[in-house]
Amino acid sequence: MGWMSALLLIEQVLNGLQSGIMLFLMAAGLTLIFGVMGLINLAHGSLYMIGAFAAAAVAGATGSFVLALAASLVAAAAAGAVIEVAVIRRLYDRDHLDQVLATFALILILSEGTRWVFGSFPLYLDVPAALAGPVTLPGGIQYPAYRLLIIVVGLLVAAGLFLLIARTRIGIQIRAGESDREMIAALGVDISRLYTLVFALGAALAGLAGALVGAIQSVQVGMGEPVLILAFVVIVIGGIGSIKGALVGALLVGLTDTLGGVLLPLALSGVMEASAATSVGSALASMSIYILMAIVLIFRPTGLYGTA
Repeated sequence: MGWMSALLLIEQVLNGLQSGIMLFLMAAGLTLIFGVMGLINLAHGSLYMIGAFAAAAVAGATGSFVLALAASLVAAAAAGAVIEVAVIRRLYDRDHLDQVLATFALILILSEGTRWVFGSFPLYLDVPAALAGPVTLPGGIQYPAYRLLIIVVGLLVAAGLFLLIARTRIGIQIRAGESDREMIAALGVDISRLYTLVFALGAALAGLAGALVGAIQSVQVGMGEPVLILAFVVIVIGGIGSIKGALVGALLVGLTDTLGGVLLPLALSGVMEASAATSVGSALASMSIYILMAIVLIFRPTGLYGTA
């Protein structure tokens, strides 16, 4: 029994890592956009949805999962660039309430537009045959190969983002834009082009996350909004504008949510009936990530890696 419990715990830790990596892909773009532009973008979840639908459509037409992932990146980045030029660019000097209202309107427009193009029924994106089975990990643990791929891809994207921000000219401009956008504009940097690039990059990351998740769950209109809420929790915990904070916060939220959903019902099963323990434990697990956020904010009001 003890060995089985250990296997279950390790499997849930891997599930938590996979969930956290997906949240990181969402939160990284969101925190970049807010950190550089000071923009609250409620439509970020719609870009996640666009990436998922683009991947499902291309996979259905071509049968290629690689092309589907590429389509998710291109479609979400293109949609992000168009949205930034057509709508978002007019909101930078407006207060946050105007930004919230405008981006909420974009959610409705993009949701209905997606429903008009693809219909109201869910689409399904199949896992590639080579990744459909389990992988045997050390200790004899059987874990789905596709979920391991998500973890690896997410870590590679995180490493690429760190290198982009820390080691490239564009990264220097992005970091400078977080500190003093007027100064870098005065130094000759095309701030409008920089903003479009950052917004498209954030959108592409959200689209990639949607495509990867689309092979695990159905692709449907409105799928991005629940993930967006968790992404906001992640950037509050990690600190606004920090890629490192987004990664750490996402992993904390993923592990807390996943492990809480397993460990809390087990802990309560000794004091109440199994069905009640499952119900109460699941409810407490859903609350646990917000309790974690509250605890972090009590001791670190700017988040783990945020600055005032």
